[in-house]
Amino acid sequence: MAHTGNLGDLIDRSRDLDKLALIDLLDEARPRRLTYRELDAEADAVARALAGRGIRRGERVGILAINRAAFLATYLGIMRAGMVAVPVNHKFPRETIGFILADCDAKLVFADAERAPLVPTHLATVSFDDEGPAGYRAFLDPGPFETVRPADDEVAMFLYTSGSTGRPKGVPLTHYGHLWVIRTRGRGADASAHRFLVAAPLYHMNALAISKYALWSHATIVLMPQFKAPAYLRAIADHQATWLTSVPTMLALILQEKELLATLDLSSVKVVAMGSAPATQALIDSVQATFAGSRIAYGYGTTEAGPTSFGPHPDGIPTPDLCVGYPLADPEVRVRLVDGDNYDADQGVLHQDNPARMPGYHNMPEKTAEAITPDGYYITGDVFRRDEHGFYYFVGRADDMFVCGGENIYPGEVEKMLERHPAIEQACV
Repeated sequence: MAHTGNLGDLIDRSRDLDKLALIDLLDEARPRRLTYRELDAEADAVARALAGRGIRRGERVGILAINRAAFLATYLGIMRAGMVAVPVNHKFPRETIGFILADCDAKLVFADAERAPLVPTHLATVSFDDEGPAGYRAFLDPGPFETVRPADDEVAMFLYTSGSTGRPKGVPLTHYGHLWVIRTRGRGADASAHRFLVAAPLYHMNALAISKYALWSHATIVLMPQFKAPAYLRAIADHQATWLTSVPTMLALILQEKELLATLDLSSVKVVAMGSAPATQALIDSVQATFAGSRIAYGYGTTEAGPTSFGPHPDGIPTPDLCVGYPLADPEVRVRLVDGDNYDADQGVLHQDNPARMPGYHNMPEKTAEAITPDGYYITGDVFRRDEHGFYYFVGRADDMFVCGGENIYPGEVEKMLERHPAIEQACV
């Protein structure tokens, strides 16, 4: 594998570069198709242009846009140039976006036409939709680029957590850590024949991580600008998607499109991956019925410690539904459940450590001290239970728990109980 250890340089140039890398559905009626050669060249052109602007290694560059080919090319190019990519949640209010761009000290922001006005006026902006001299096409500097070789602990990107309370926190993530994520995901697997449907926003770990895995695997990404249930279903059928990436809510919404479902051929689907939020047995059963013969992959991850701490059981025991898996047998992965003073509980708050763990929140030493233990574990705040085979199950957020009749109760457990009733389709507590 011809990888330099830079998270922006995922394309294996020893493979067929004329293979389709990306189908961009920004305009559903006229998809833009890019080969690996074209995507690679566009990422290099971004990197050359950034280096030519005098932005220095380690400085931050923002991206504020809905999903599109240029978003991915820019994200890769920023990191190739040795700078730090900062995809920003465009659903945040203007003042929060302003806070993030100031907090990370962004030197430049790439934006689409609709979101460019949300960027503070003093910041240099390159618009993806501007065809003029200040726009993205004019900004690009085509030609070869020598990818920066980062140190193992060098930061590749910042992701900002929406945070259930207070201002978003900047999470610096390293090249080494997130290359480890991709390689761990790909260990012993060949995903090159897959077509990954990505509709979750690229400012989020869920979509970003799977997109990088797809590129590293030399697969094809079908990229939607944003999720809409009818368009998602049409994209599966029109582009023969084989691997669906989603959060449970997205799947619940597509299952409601009964009339459309009846008219489409969805038989291409082999894997339905969901994560980033709790799912229910009722949802998994419905997904299994809709995509007959597909494998459902239910994953767990955090922005602060990555999406890969769990995998299959070492003894080959099948992973039960609603289970996030068994802790990876990797010397760099540490997982424990903590309940009060018990650091080996069968139910408790999940602590995890692996190469993808952040070094600490940006400019927030107190928050970092609250989140990372002295022995190097990230405290997720998520309560899990472990069954007799060592499988882990998500129970709920520690701060969602309430006490009733002396018992600790999690809303998710109440929802599961309610949804067992045949007359109840979905419950929210």
